[in-house]
Amino acid sequence: MLRINELKLSLEHLPEALWAAIVQRLKIKADELLGFTIFKRSHDARKKNNLLLIYSVDVELKDEAAVLQRCADDRHLVPTPDMAYHFVAQAPASLAHRPIIVGFGPCGIFAALVLAQMGFRPIVLERGKAVRERTKDTWGLWRKGELNPESNVQFGEGGAGTFSDGKLYSQIKDPKHYGRKVIAEFIKAGAPDEIAWIAKPHIGTFRLVGVVETMRHEIERLGGEVRFQQRVSDVLIEAGHVRGVTLASGETLRSDHVILALGHSARDTFEMLHQRSVFMEAKPFSIGFRIEHPQSLIDRARLGVNAGNKLLGAADYKLVHHAKNGRAVYSFCMCPGGTVVAATSEVGRVVTNGMSQYSRDERNANAGMVVGITPADYPGGVLAGVELQRQLESRAYVLGGESYAAPAQLVGDFMQGVASSGVGGVEPSYKPGVHWTDLAPSLPEYAIAAMREALPEFDKQIKGFAMRDAVLTGVETRTSSPIRITRGDDMQSLNVKGLYPAGEGAGYAGGILSAGVDGIRVAEAVALNMVKLTR
Repeated sequence: MLRINELKLSLEHLPEALWAAIVQRLKIKADELLGFTIFKRSHDARKKNNLLLIYSVDVELKDEAAVLQRCADDRHLVPTPDMAYHFVAQAPASLAHRPIIVGFGPCGIFAALVLAQMGFRPIVLERGKAVRERTKDTWGLWRKGELNPESNVQFGEGGAGTFSDGKLYSQIKDPKHYGRKVIAEFIKAGAPDEIAWIAKPHIGTFRLVGVVETMRHEIERLGGEVRFQQRVSDVLIEAGHVRGVTLASGETLRSDHVILALGHSARDTFEMLHQRSVFMEAKPFSIGFRIEHPQSLIDRARLGVNAGNKLLGAADYKLVHHAKNGRAVYSFCMCPGGTVVAATSEVGRVVTNGMSQYSRDERNANAGMVVGITPADYPGGVLAGVELQRQLESRAYVLGGESYAAPAQLVGDFMQGVASSGVGGVEPSYKPGVHWTDLAPSLPEYAIAAMREALPEFDKQIKGFAMRDAVLTGVETRTSSPIRITRGDDMQSLNVKGLYPAGEGAGYAGGILSAGVDGIRVAEAVALNMVKLTR
């Protein structure tokens, strides 16, 4: 097959127009086109009054060689690459120990699934609960202000990505097309088919619950084992090689291959690994607030007269500003038509995140508005970033009234440096509620100054972004892991063989898709190593 990129059609084109456009582009007769599939569809909104859909399509032709020769000057016509997934190994008939995976978020799910598909029967240890029980506990915090530290937005089946927008796009380099494997498995488990070809695919929280559950059943059908409410309290290390793990219950499981798919909030596990001298280092992350606007404002600013078009859906945005004090301020995890959610996992702390359902039809748009920081901002050792996160989250808890309500402020008041006293024209979506205050004490002064500078600049790109009644909700601190559990080219810890740091918690992913891809990469490394050791 051949792939045509940059095939542009009007927003309102008829279904048959795509076939005609392919025929015209390739300069062939209609009967020479045997069929086509859409690989990707995006849109170009730079000219809001003439918005175009942009397609990449894979076409099947009677004579591909002749077309390639005739269209040799068309740089957007290429042979369709082989994007099928190819397993790297098959489990030997007998294994001394089964591989262990710690954590069952996107990284752990795909590591477990691929290992199970290769016959290695992995054992997954997840500290939280199964996804439906976990959902009840999460709603307990949102509706009643009742936190379960072991079952919440951060911990449990599906990981933090389950209670998010379910975004499935990333800017990672993916030469082996592992991302297609991730997408294909999600579709197989019940995600909508369109995630295979729309430019910015997402699933949404409610759909993700069923998808994650189905993937777990498939892992178990293939011989894997998923154990919930099993917190790993220690790792067994002998002569620089991992030999198993100890659970909080006191049980010990032996294995020479342990994947750490922890997620970015497994702070107690980070501390345990540091005490066991597993090599890790502090890494940059970002801090800030969630900002909410009416979704209709974002739609008009981004799509113009096409705002509200069902084909385009709710509009998103991506913004960045380099402040005079050297700080980068940028939008993070933008959730069109979504809500701001309570995302803490520790008692007496407040953390925010964003979430959307598949429909993206809530009245507000929200995104993180965050400031990049580096280990130079939090000196004091490898875990100093974790300590800074805790300090800021505890401060937010106090500013919010010590009830898991979040501190909030109108943008107009934030710019003037005065406390807000009540809601304006934008109703905040955060549950269990907000406490109106001055957000300036919640973050370091350099972050506040950078955001105050950035807001008018963002308003130049999206008219109304700095509107007085837009809502800032604090704090956003868990944009990524504050540590990296460093690994080598063999995907193993630098100083503990058989230990495979993976995913977002280890500092090697950011989001569902990249975490899933990293899970596949690490699973392959484990499989190849296990096969090698049995020879």
